[in-house]
Amino acid sequence: MFENLIEVLKKNPRKIVFTEGSDERILEASARLKKEGFLTPILVGDPKEVKAAAEKGGFDIEGLEIIDPAAYEEMDAMVEQMVALRKGKMDADQCRAALAKGNYFGTMLVKMGKADALLGGATYSTADTVRPALQLIKTKPGNKIVSSTFIMVREHADAENELLAMSDCAINIKPDEDQLVEIAIESAKTAEIFGIDSKVAMLSYSTKGSGAGEDVDKVRNATEKVKAAAPDLAVDGEFQFDAAVSPVVAAKKCPDSPVAGKANVFIFPDINAGNIGYKIAQRLGGFDAYGPILQGLNAPINDLSRGCSAEEVYTMAIITAALK
Repeated sequence: MFENLIEVLKKNPRKIVFTEGSDERILEASARLKKEGFLTPILVGDPKEVKAAAEKGGFDIEGLEIIDPAAYEEMDAMVEQMVALRKGKMDADQCRAALAKGNYFGTMLVKMGKADALLGGATYSTADTVRPALQLIKTKPGNKIVSSTFIMVREHADAENELLAMSDCAINIKPDEDQLVEIAIESAKTAEIFGIDSKVAMLSYSTKGSGAGEDVDKVRNATEKVKAAAPDLAVDGEFQFDAAVSPVVAAKKCPDSPVAGKANVFIFPDINAGNIGYKIAQRLGGFDAYGPILQGLNAPINDLSRGCSAEEVYTMAIITAALK
């Protein structure tokens, strides 16, 4: 999977801004990216602090761009543009104060075209990474929400690796019908970037009317709306998970479905089910989980776990930059 993404980046040179430039994990990943040469990091922070941290860790970042918000020559223009974007919700002084922080400053670098993508969250919370993106980058035309997908990868020694997508496991707590529609369509697009031929299962505790209730109705109605909005997308539901993945169960419960028994993109009805589901796949099913990958924004911006490793920073940087 990563070989394919790296080939994409080699053909389309891109810059990714890291909002926490002095973090050891960011520096280790940046040094690796610099050495490999297919993606250019930009580090936000005080150059002296960043270089000192790199020297202490033994990371070669020589030649990488380090931008200090406190000494940024185009800060006045950045403030002016941010004031315009906030449309009366923040004045110039408030914008300048926000831009002193790496999360807002890095987001505006993307907005102004100085970088193509952003990866943050090594020390910031998810909210502190997503909020500036919503306020400044905003959602794509036609999108009303930001959602997330995990790409799940299980390696096989004697066969092709298994890739799945699971959504939304990290952002939307209890999406309504229309939000589920948007999550399903965006997740299929994300999955296809990773080479997944999307077959989307809308998940529930019911399979094609076997159960009843408000939550079942929500998923069933959302499924029909997805079919209407994206007629070329292979999508069906509502499904219990076994009907979505097992050909034997699918043959009994929904033999005429084009998706049942072979789904590879799973849309959960809420964050409880999604978060539990992907972690079961990760811990008991032997899948590696990459994400959460944010979708629906006007530019590629992603959030790291504060407990992330340098390897996770490296892989998420590749994923993020390849989303553009």
